Amino acid sequence: MDSSLHYQFALPEKSLDDFVESFWMLTNHSDTEKHAVILPDGRVDLFLSRSTSEPFHVTLLGIGTLPEQASIPPGSVTFAISFKLPGAEYILKSPIAHLLDKAENQPSGFWGFDENDLHDFEAFCQKATQRLKTEIPQEIDTRKLKLFQLIYHSKGALSVKELSENVYWSSRQINRYFNQQFGLPLKSYCNILRFRASFQHIKNGKLFPEGKFSDQSHFIREIKKLSGVLPKDLSLNQNDRFIQFSTIPEK
Repeated sequence: MDSSLHYQFALPEKSLDDFVESFWMLTNHSDTEKHAVILPDGRVDLFLSRSTSEPFHVTLLGIGTLPEQASIPPGSVTFAISFKLPGAEYILKSPIAHLLDKAENQPSGFWGFDENDLHDFEAFCQKATQRLKTEIPQEIDTRKLKLFQLIYHSKGALSVKELSENVYWSSRQINRYFNQQFGLPLKSYCNILRFRASFQHIKNGKLFPEGKFSDQSHFIREIKKLSGVLPKDLSLNQNDRFIQFSTIPEK
């Protein structure tokens, strides 16, 4: 990764496992704008940000389905909470279908966050954890939780039919729920997770299908559809433009 960029992440405590994937931070210490491509990864992100040119703000980013050109402003600091989909429903408590491939600014004072929370990443994680725990409702649909546990454990490799049979919930009802709540069908979401699961081995130069891609041509087609480039170009990651690839540790 570009030496002027600093990335750090932390995992949530166990009580948040079903709702939160991680906390992370990204800072640009330089006085120049950095260009990046954000790849679909199946997450819903709540950002706290500021830079030399932008005041503090909180933004909610919905599920991405396409590679997105982005810029990292000079002198910027971003702290974030990356939600799993149950977190979007039960902690954010609002459908996010309208935010497919979109972002939405949150009101001033959202969850009590302000610019001072961008000074200490560990303290941010602690404050966010306490707030998130208070937002989890007493009653949660255990069938939904089981569905998502299967989706995430399999990294999107299980078919809609297999998922439906495991949770005793019809495919039609699941897809209606997904479209109304998150803005896309279950199969499309699983394809994104399977794509993301390929990041590590593509970065390591393994340009062949894993994770239930049917064959090499299917693998290439899906990677190009979701990243905009062929697997080989993704693995090269010229100029660290694919930000999620740049933050994957070497293996």
